[in-house]
Amino acid sequence: MSLLPSRNALVPFVSVDNMMRLVLHVGIEEMMQGIATEIEADFRRWPLFDKTPRVASHSEIGVIELMPTSDGETYGFKYVNGHPSNMKKGLQTVTAFGLLADVATGYPVMLSEMTILTALRTAATSAVAAKWLAPKGASVMAMIGNGAQAEFQALAFKAICGIREVRLYDIDPVATEKCARNLAGRGLTVVPCHSAEQAILGAQILTTCTADKQNATILTDNMVGAGVHINAVGGDCPGKTELHRDILTRSSIFVEYPPQTRIEGEIQQLAADYPVTELWQVMTGAVAGRQAGEEITLFDSVGFAIEDFSALRYVHAQLKATGLSQNLDMIADPDDPRDLFGMILRASQG
Repeated sequence: MSLLPSRNALVPFVSVDNMMRLVLHVGIEEMMQGIATEIEADFRRWPLFDKTPRVASHSEIGVIELMPTSDGETYGFKYVNGHPSNMKKGLQTVTAFGLLADVATGYPVMLSEMTILTALRTAATSAVAAKWLAPKGASVMAMIGNGAQAEFQALAFKAICGIREVRLYDIDPVATEKCARNLAGRGLTVVPCHSAEQAILGAQILTTCTADKQNATILTDNMVGAGVHINAVGGDCPGKTELHRDILTRSSIFVEYPPQTRIEGEIQQLAADYPVTELWQVMTGAVAGRQAGEEITLFDSVGFAIEDFSALRYVHAQLKATGLSQNLDMIADPDDPRDLFGMILRASQG
């Protein structure tokens, strides 16, 4: 559905403060469920969207990216960075903002912070994928990497997939303590662990979400038994992986958009024509998801623009009822569209 621009050319802006107010107003689990519903709906109409790998500017210390898409009526993009070394400076590893625009006029209809929103949509996407791919009745998840994304992942899997226990491990015990503290009293059994091997004991879902920009091996082949679902979140740029290659060749691999995932995901370790399945095809019933109890399914998650589009549309739909935005005067709106210069002159006259 097209989102029409305001007639007075003022653009609603969702600040960090208002995004936090919205999350608290809706409820964090309920908001991730709402975003997940939008993601599923948009994945089911996947062929309608413009699709391109994110436009990335890489450096030795990080990456800055633009993630655009359109369904023909509404256009959206996200600006996002990824700088793992920021944490040592007391800064966020990932920051982001995004915009929706009306295709018919080109006018923006909403500008929003997306640092918080990206965390919500990433977790919602992970849980949506697991809903389709994880073994039936899965109730225990290992969460390896307990940084800024960990709590969102745990609560999304609880709300959407019915996870009851989360087993936490991070190379930094302070991160695990932080995560356990934040998840206390939220309906999950939280088990801090001293190693990745301990964390995966009894887990049917293995989530890896680490930040270091390197070819790391968070899970080795002998750690992964039959029948599990792997939610690989942290491998999200060239040269950054978390899983041993042999795990990939034992798994049925599901991705968002192959041209992007082959550059940034775990499958950058494999041949360019290695067979993978697109997640939207599972959701539409075009191809099967998990087919056997002993099968290892792997969601090679790198994040794709359509998920941000879905999250932005969800937020936009909440604004009328909640009023949790402020108007920005960011579009010049002369009385005569041909007289932009005259508009400046009139401003100078008082």
